[in-house]
Amino acid sequence: MTETPAAAPPPDQPSSPSPPPPVYIHPRREPFEHGLIPLQKLIFTDATQTLTSLRDKLLQHPVSSNHPHRIDSAVFSETLQISLEHARLVFDIIASVHPSDSDPLVTAKPDEVDSVGVNVYDLVIFLYIQSYKRLLPKGHKDSAAVADVWPSTSAFDGFLSALTPLQLARSNVRRSMPSQADEETHQLSYLQKHLGNIISLLADSVDGQGEGEDSLVLTTENFEHLAFLLYFGEKGSEKIPLSQNAPFFANSDPDMPAAPVPAAQVHDWIVRNISSAMEHISERAAAKENGPTNVSDQDAMMSDAYTNTMKMSTGAKGSSSIEGISKQSYVKQASELKSSFVKIINCHESVIYLLAPLRYATIYGCSDATIVLGAVGKAVRIEHCERVHVISVAKRICIANCRECVFFLGVNQQPLIVGDNHKLQVAPYNTFYPQLEEHMKQVGVEASPNRWDEPIALGLVDPHDSLSHPAGVSDCQTESATRLEPDQFTNLLIPNWFQGEGSGSTKDNPFPLPDVYMSSQQRNDKNLVEVKQILRETQLEDSRKRELSTALHVYFKDWLYASGNVRQLYCLQGDFLPLQVHAPVFLDLIACTVFDYKVLAWQCPHQSVA
Repeated sequence: MTETPAAAPPPDQPSSPSPPPPVYIHPRREPFEHGLIPLQKLIFTDATQTLTSLRDKLLQHPVSSNHPHRIDSAVFSETLQISLEHARLVFDIIASVHPSDSDPLVTAKPDEVDSVGVNVYDLVIFLYIQSYKRLLPKGHKDSAAVADVWPSTSAFDGFLSALTPLQLARSNVRRSMPSQADEETHQLSYLQKHLGNIISLLADSVDGQGEGEDSLVLTTENFEHLAFLLYFGEKGSEKIPLSQNAPFFANSDPDMPAAPVPAAQVHDWIVRNISSAMEHISERAAAKENGPTNVSDQDAMMSDAYTNTMKMSTGAKGSSSIEGISKQSYVKQASELKSSFVKIINCHESVIYLLAPLRYATIYGCSDATIVLGAVGKAVRIEHCERVHVISVAKRICIANCRECVFFLGVNQQPLIVGDNHKLQVAPYNTFYPQLEEHMKQVGVEASPNRWDEPIALGLVDPHDSLSHPAGVSDCQTESATRLEPDQFTNLLIPNWFQGEGSGSTKDNPFPLPDVYMSSQQRNDKNLVEVKQILRETQLEDSRKRELSTALHVYFKDWLYASGNVRQLYCLQGDFLPLQVHAPVFLDLIACTVFDYKVLAWQCPHQSVA
């Protein structure tokens, strides 16, 4: 039987608007990705009991009567029996992952941190999640690609072969970062399991109501601290604070806050929302596995499947992933990045420029690459990388499980080095681009102090991964970083063909070079001037001059190939395709031009080409 189609609404009767899509709860990735510290004294086996007692002790020592819930680092250090340096490190990390940019700890200058202090309820939440175990990295789905970029003969093969299978698994860099959906599900599961304990740390007891969960209530103010871990929102929309979405606190007047509600009611409401969010993630994953449902989906999947090209995607929660760049030069500027949270994953033998203001950046599983980040206002994390040069301006940086890497840094806080590292070097920041100082201002990074040479090294083993560890191993000191020798320091010139977004006020490196590095550069510049003067004054026949010039260009081309910088010239060739220049001829032309420019640039200490 043929069904009769439904009648269309009369012309004068507008169709009812479609209901808005549901808004789901999400974990804040920042504290889980940038807020875990491998300090054994911050991890408690009986977290609820210990942290409840700790909370009560800390609340007895506020920084002032105007801030009864805030404490300074000295109180925290003495109460927890940790060093002042580690206490201050905890404060700095909480500031870098805090959900509110207006919190006094976030806005404080370095010398103001102890006068404003940290909120005790933020602190106990931060300490509670130190028990979180990260997802294990996955084996790379393309074993052939892995074999290509991680050759079996490595400088570390002898070192790794001497490790136990457990240590080898822990040190294995030939792995892929879990997907954002996997990580989100894992974090939601953790929060669902521990939510009751976390709420109890924020709750107050009601006199005369007995003991246990039934006697606990949550005020609007303390409920807001759960925003450290959770928020509502979807792709392309603003994050909705928990209290605005909670039926018991929504639209409450700040001057007349809503009455406290039972902690059990808050717990049940959040758990229901977490369950709905996890079901939604499972449905999306199932739909993805079942394949595209329309032509546009097929086109998108075909585009994703195209290999040997630059891959950049924007995640469901607004993070941008740059993945699988191999043997290429790659650049993104502020107008081209749709997110201030960027991940660079599994990129090899490439030069990557992200010339934009960012909040967070993660570099994972990269090798033999140079990565230039713009200004990062919150935190940078570099993990499981080999032979990578990272050039970054940032508020703070964490380096984990890396080998033979060099970091050229302009950082306001001490670099944090954790895990199994080998032959790391740090050096002063060594480049600039026209919009750099504007980007620094946007994200709140200062040109001073630059603490690039003050790394803090913590536990050899990260207790937050999902492998079990022998007792006490995480207390072992990791290998720190050494300073790059001044004679090996060079400035990196960012090619001006990557600076198409207009002019900027930055004309030089905003981070002053230390005297020893500046002296080394001046000495090299003087030597170059002397060599050029000798060449200029040497009396040679024209034929001998041509031979000398040819020899110099040959040696420079050899250097281009040996260093891998020739790849950038081939990338530049694409800009000249309309000229139909034959590749070898183009290479000869550009190599000579670059060589001449390099020689000239060496005369200026801040314009050298690396």
